[in-house]
Amino acid sequence: MFKSVHRKTETVTHNMTEGSILRLLIGFALPLMLGNVFQMLYNTVDSVIVGNFVSKQALAAIGSTTMIVNMMVFFFNGFSVGAGVVISQFFGAGNTRGLHKAIETTFAATFLLSLLFSVAGVILVNPLLRMMNTPDDVFRDAAAYLRIYLAGISGLLIYNMGSGILRAVGDSIRPLYFLILTSILNIVLDLFFIIVLKAGIAGAAVATILSQFVSAILILGLLTRTGEIYRLDWKELKLDFPILRKIFAIGLPTGIQSVITAFSNIFVQSYINYFGSDVMAGWSSYNKLDQFILLPIQSMAMAATTFVSQNVGAREEQRADQGTVTSMLLTSGVTGVIIAVLMIYAPAAVRLFSPDPKVIEYGVLFIRTNVPFLLFNCVNHVLAGALRGRGDSRGPMIIMLSTFVGVRQIYLYLVTHFVTNTPRIVGFGYPVGWFCCCTVELIYYAHSVRRRRHLSALE
Repeated sequence: MFKSVHRKTETVTHNMTEGSILRLLIGFALPLMLGNVFQMLYNTVDSVIVGNFVSKQALAAIGSTTMIVNMMVFFFNGFSVGAGVVISQFFGAGNTRGLHKAIETTFAATFLLSLLFSVAGVILVNPLLRMMNTPDDVFRDAAAYLRIYLAGISGLLIYNMGSGILRAVGDSIRPLYFLILTSILNIVLDLFFIIVLKAGIAGAAVATILSQFVSAILILGLLTRTGEIYRLDWKELKLDFPILRKIFAIGLPTGIQSVITAFSNIFVQSYINYFGSDVMAGWSSYNKLDQFILLPIQSMAMAATTFVSQNVGAREEQRADQGTVTSMLLTSGVTGVIIAVLMIYAPAAVRLFSPDPKVIEYGVLFIRTNVPFLLFNCVNHVLAGALRGRGDSRGPMIIMLSTFVGVRQIYLYLVTHFVTNTPRIVGFGYPVGWFCCCTVELIYYAHSVRRRRHLSALE
């Protein structure tokens, strides 16, 4: 069984192959969720300050760029998931040599992908905004924000990969510390650039990327200076192609699924843009709140991935299944409470982003139409995370593409062309996809459990 090299840091990483499942999952997921909250604050603070101190058009501009940013970040995060699963399995098996090769390969690929994404992102800004039918009164601000953000996106990608490596070995605490620090820095810089320097939406983008670069420097410094076996050795930084193929075999389906889903959401945004800047700003406010509700779901899905992959690496199959069920039940309980609170206080929540009555009206409309159905995503994300922890990324990819993209786009086309075209009807396209995904994924997961038990009985 793997033992930490340095006694003084034994409480930082977690071996999830033994001990209380519930305690391990909560202990891992809670700091991860708090970290995700602070990471979400980057764009949310931009939206709050811009919406209150610049204009509702600027708020709509930030909202209209979210899907484009997500399209790139989600693809990279798929690569990060693949790297995390491979590193977790080496960690769970106590394979020090494989662990080192995986870490050095991961960072070599990260630096190359960061450069590629920055260049491609800046070039594609105008075509993507036009594809979404971005209104003229929003286009200029959206383009300015997006060019600056994507030019500096490497800071975010490097941090995400570094924190993903730490999560793979059970450390979700120290990434949280870095996010708290840089989130506070982002708030200070936002206020300085927007209120003091009057830099508008461009100032919000600059504040965000500067803060993200600080977080990247901190995570690289930690991984370089640590005495643990997951230390980043710059002299060994190179691509190990067999490991890279294994990472991509797991991560590429996840990345492709995320990119296509995000790309399809650009078309959803175009449906929203049809209704003008008031509805766009209301949708933007709802999306920020929706992402906060997803945080415990995503955090527990990441915990499930790490838990399952470590236990699969240690050949603890039954424990891996128990962790999956526990993760799903815990996520549903926490998410249900958050949903209830937001449904009650929806107007006050939207008012944080804009005092405009029409923006509040549409924001509340989207919240009360969609938010209760987020419970379906407790199943969707946790089961997908557990399957990826076992190395199965293709199944979740096909299911989520079929439902989040295929079903959702078919629904939007049919209802807007043959039934009616209203903001509520368009927004409801999301719950339709969530429900269909939940149904199919439960069937798929049950089949995968039966197949594993059958193969085990034959051995």
